[in-house]
Amino acid sequence: MRQIAIIAAVVWGLGFSHADAAETKFTKPAERDKCPVCGMFVAKYPDWVAQVVFKDGSYVVFDGPKDLFKFILDLKNYAPGKGQKDVDAVFVSDYYAVSPIDGRKAFYVLGSDVFGPMGRELVPFAKEADAREFLKDHRGRKILRFDEITADVLKPLD
Repeated sequence: MRQIAIIAAVVWGLGFSHADAAETKFTKPAERDKCPVCGMFVAKYPDWVAQVVFKDGSYVVFDGPKDLFKFILDLKNYAPGKGQKDVDAVFVSDYYAVSPIDGRKAFYVLGSDVFGPMGRELVPFAKEADAREFLKDHRGRKILRFDEITADVLKPLD
């Protein structure tokens, strides 16, 4: 009986993980959705879509990870009344799979020869191995994790 309970707990955990729950919150941008940082229409650049979902269910979409990070690092300016504690999920588009992934768990290649809609960009990957391969193939400088990306990291990308 104990073994069945353990197996059930493992199966339930695999089927309903936090990552799966977060993925269901991604909302495809509407045709008229604009990036709050640069003003570009996001749906025109589906390969680069990024998104912040707030705990109240509202969300904001971006034309790439660079603008998403500018937004997150300056919530007072872009989302008055909201703070880091209000952010429920962060999504970026995996460069190879071109599908939404958890932005907090992604690997970001900095300084590559690949440009996004706004020029130089952080290029996100779900798998570290993919990020390493891309870094080598596209002359990237380094791989960063979510918490390593700061305003100083973003400055040279503008």
